[in-house]
Amino acid sequence: MIERRTVTNALATLLGGATNLPVGRGVLPTSPANAYYVLTPLDSTLSGAPYADMNEDLSLVVQVTSVSAPDKSRPGTVGTLEQAEGLADKARAAFLARNPSTGQWTNPLTVAGVRCMCRELETEPGAMNDPTDGIISYVQRFRFDLTPA
Repeated sequence: MIERRTVTNALATLLGGATNLPVGRGVLPTSPANAYYVLTPLDSTLSGAPYADMNEDLSLVVQVTSVSAPDKSRPGTVGTLEQAEGLADKARAAFLARNPSTGQWTNPLTVAGVRCMCRELETEPGAMNDPTDGIISYVQRFRFDLTPA
């Protein structure tokens, strides 16, 4: 059986490593900067045999919230839409970029005993802001289809 938390941890590691930015799992990262990600697992479905067994495929949707926030070391600063869109571009590239000569994912998703069959951008609601605290966020949802290796 594919464990969701193991996949979510691997996705957080992939996103953080590919972007060099902090990633929180469903919450603010432990050491947030003025730019960071929040990765939240959402829907999942199993497919395969009609009865539960240990070899079911898993389709997992995660939400990536890219956050541009004020720089705490510089009073009066606010997050910017440009930075939030840039963060979203980096997240998209982290999960979806491929090597043009091999077709392989640029950033491998490493989960023991699991192979990723498909990665896709499911929806991109885009930017949302909170003018009262100067935070701009950008929301994307990615689907990962996985099978036991």
